[in-house]
Amino acid sequence: MTVQSQAEIISIGTELLMGEIVDTNARYLASELRLMGIEVGRVTIAGDHKARLIDVFRDALSRTDLILASGGLGPTDDDNTRNCLAEVLGETLYLDTALEQQLRGYFARFGRRHMPANNIRQAMLIPSARSIPNPNGTAPGWWAEKDGKIIILIPGPPREMEPMWRNEIRPGLLARFPGKVSLTRTLKIFGMSEATVNEMVTPFFHMDNPTLGIYAKADGIHLRLISRGDNAAGLIEDIERRIRDILKGHIWGTDEQSLPSNIAALMLQKGLSLATFDTGTGGAISNQINESERAYQYYRGGLVASSDGLKITRGLSTAILEKHGPISAETAEAMAAAVKDRFNTDIGLSVTGITGIDGISEEIEGIAYIGLADINGMTSWRQAIIPRRNLARNQLANAALFRLWERLKA
Repeated sequence: MTVQSQAEIISIGTELLMGEIVDTNARYLASELRLMGIEVGRVTIAGDHKARLIDVFRDALSRTDLILASGGLGPTDDDNTRNCLAEVLGETLYLDTALEQQLRGYFARFGRRHMPANNIRQAMLIPSARSIPNPNGTAPGWWAEKDGKIIILIPGPPREMEPMWRNEIRPGLLARFPGKVSLTRTLKIFGMSEATVNEMVTPFFHMDNPTLGIYAKADGIHLRLISRGDNAAGLIEDIERRIRDILKGHIWGTDEQSLPSNIAALMLQKGLSLATFDTGTGGAISNQINESERAYQYYRGGLVASSDGLKITRGLSTAILEKHGPISAETAEAMAAAVKDRFNTDIGLSVTGITGIDGISEEIEGIAYIGLADINGMTSWRQAIIPRRNLARNQLANAALFRLWERLKA
């Protein structure tokens, strides 16, 4: 069996049609399929209405041999995806006893003796489908094959969908269609604007193989190389080396690496501990650090203060505040030193800045400072930020973590 050059993605959920949530699943899946050499010909958003969803499945099956549908696999009455696909394929749902036991075990692990009756529908299958494990939720996926068609059903929540794609679905598709495999490498850059990165690597955008794309992400600028052919690995390695020579120390990671996980690896490798003092991100810096499963091994804790008075009660010198003001290099450094002493850690990291709060003078709006204190003394960085609170929080937290990563690498 060969898959046509175009697949289709169906995003299911009335909340998508109503604009209550944004469809990030289709973007994620389309990007991943493209890296495998499978282009997406159409993306459809469908509500939970049974008759209309049946029509959507029928139309898609008339055009393509590969369909990925996300959503509608929950336990409630409006989760119709399984029933609709069963009807379109002319098959009858049956209770898979192994799936039922897995579901009951899932609830037992969380101290619930009885599984709600509605959840039993998540243990249903059809003869042409096998279940796809979902360790992050109660809804297993489906991999159905019939009449030369592949239909894959995936849970809607991204925290369930993305691991299922990486661990089960993508490897399964690669095994079925090895001729379409591409090699990819994503280089992650911080501390440079998209326009600057674009200008510096412009010659590489005109290559046919590998191809290069540029994307602005929350953790910086991503450059994605895609290579095909017998020498794909060699081509990517050559271009990556040349790009690294151009961008020098601004590349902090590759592919699935995250800034928090890379920092955790360096902190543990060096046997160091960290504490944070935050008056600029509302706790976002602590949240990002704790995205790494190993954060507890080196992160001792953090302080979050929203006023000068709270900064003083947490160890910041009144004299520093009066002389230099709340948003300054000197205050950021003093905050880093204070939290380092308070938690008795090897490193203190601080952020102090304004993210568009009314009543603050214009000359400091959009400006923040990052401070760091360690055995070598104190240092700070001036950071320009978007003067809107919701956009600036993660930007400033990422900037602070990047400066910490730089320090650890040095």
